[in-house]
Amino acid sequence: MQKLAKREAQIMQALWKLERGFVKDIIELLPDPKPHYNSVSTMVKLLKDKGFVGFEKQGNAYCFFPIVSKEEYQSKAVGDVVEGFFDGSPLKLVNFFAKEQKLSEADVERLLKMIKNQKK
Repeated sequence: MQKLAKREAQIMQALWKLERGFVKDIIELLPDPKPHYNSVSTMVKLLKDKGFVGFEKQGNAYCFFPIVSKEEYQSKAVGDVVEGFFDGSPLKLVNFFAKEQKLSEADVERLLKMIKNQKK
């Protein structure tokens, strides 16, 4: 699976939220300044070619929908970060967040609880 560029990721975020939508619907969910309709249309077609987006023709327009789920892409993206920056160690990633992001004690307790629940 390919990595998404910033604007591609924004378009996918919009589609994941919409589940199905036209280019105009996607544009409404993008941050300001809003890109031109033709730019978004071109990027959606590129996402289709990359296998991220499917479409159905409805009259003269195309309704787009995600083929790759948000969870599937998150898993791949986080896996790439862990592999590329943390020597393939999820523990090093968690350690980084604990130190650099200054997790509160409550956050650490919630994290430990989530880890314990995963073991069950």
